[in-house]
Amino acid sequence: MHITPIDIQQQQFKGKMFGGLDQEDVDAFLQSVASEMESLIRENNELREQEARQSREMLGIAEKEKEMRDILLGAQRITEDMKVNARKEAELIVSEAELKAERIIADSERQLGDLKARVEDVRRQKIQFEMSLKALLDSYARQLAGDEPV
Repeated sequence: MHITPIDIQQQQFKGKMFGGLDQEDVDAFLQSVASEMESLIRENNELREQEARQSREMLGIAEKEKEMRDILLGAQRITEDMKVNARKEAELIVSEAELKAERIIADSERQLGDLKARVEDVRRQKIQFEMSLKALLDSYARQLAGDEPV
């Protein structure tokens, strides 16, 4: 039997002949009220325990969510740091490659200058050799012609 506050307010007991209330009716009603109150108290306690469990679970979930957010933010920071470091490293590699290329070009230009100078030197030596050879041949030719003493 489910007792409502209206049931309690409207409950009437049979009267006995001498104007009193029937003790059995009163006791039965009080027993019903007590039973209903006990049931409600038990249900209320269970609901409070359930609410406390759910509150703890919600706190746990909120903590895990915060941890996940922190982890995600940390991962994002690490990713950004890695990108920045990778860009810096790439710029450094490019700079080093450019310097190396400039050195190679400068070295090649120097070697080219050296080779041109050597070619020019060989040309001068050739001209000197040709002139010396021609002078020697002219001298022999004059000697053979008798123009010059031996």
